[in-house]
Amino acid sequence: MMSRTERMGVIAGLLVSAAALPCFGQSAPAANQTIPIFAPDDRTSWFPDRPTGDDYLPPPSGPGPVMSDPAHPYTPNDEGRNTGVQPTYRIGDLSNPILQPWARAQMKKTNDEVLAGGVPFVARERCWPAGVPTFDIMRRVAPVWVVQSPKEVLLVWPSDQQVRRVYMNVPHAKNPRPSWYGDSVGHYEGDELVIDTIGFNDKSFVDNYRTPHTTQLHVVERLKLVDGGKTLQIGIEVEDPGAFTTKWRAVQRFKRWTEGPMAPSACAENNFDYFTYKVEPIPQAEQPDF
Repeated sequence: MMSRTERMGVIAGLLVSAAALPCFGQSAPAANQTIPIFAPDDRTSWFPDRPTGDDYLPPPSGPGPVMSDPAHPYTPNDEGRNTGVQPTYRIGDLSNPILQPWARAQMKKTNDEVLAGGVPFVARERCWPAGVPTFDIMRRVAPVWVVQSPKEVLLVWPSDQQVRRVYMNVPHAKNPRPSWYGDSVGHYEGDELVIDTIGFNDKSFVDNYRTPHTTQLHVVERLKLVDGGKTLQIGIEVEDPGAFTTKWRAVQRFKRWTEGPMAPSACAENNFDYFTYKVEPIPQAEQPDF
């Protein structure tokens, strides 16, 4: 496990590398193409634009993500404080037809544990990588930053030094090694950044209701600016024949945040089990990665 000083050095190196790119937020557009600039300067980042930003918005039509069980509605802490309603933990709606039987059975087990008084596991609380598409709905204690260049786009969550790398205008690796964030390639279609990701391991969830997936997971995200550039909208398409009965879609929106620059912080150090959560241990490496 890296020390805090080492972690700060890693993120500092990332920022130096980003500053050295041809132009922060700039790519050479193709003819008749307006490329969205998600980071016009080093102070612009993105926060979820509503209190329950760690849930997806449903798609306009068709199959959508697992949401809160109507019999046990989810109320986050911040919403509870504003409304006087007692906050609750998440209970996933197992009636959603996208779930294959084994996935529904696994989720029922965790639902039952929560209903019996347990505390559900959330990746961010134990410093685990969020995976995709959960990266788009992590509970935000810090905004998401976007760094664009002609060859690569970085999506950075500085609160845990989590970085997604999207390689532009290239095919997927022939045999990507399974990983938390998979193999992401991107291209622009008009005013949208399209990110296509495969090559996942099966250790993460696709949402905060603990919905599992397999290594067959395939995610396509479409990022675009709406509301006059004040909002970043992400259209999400998820396919996994090993876990879901059909392809499903969801939406997420972020508001523009201009209180930068990026300020990294460590996760694992001094993070202990406040309420004896029955969750996975904080990940620790036996040897340095580099």
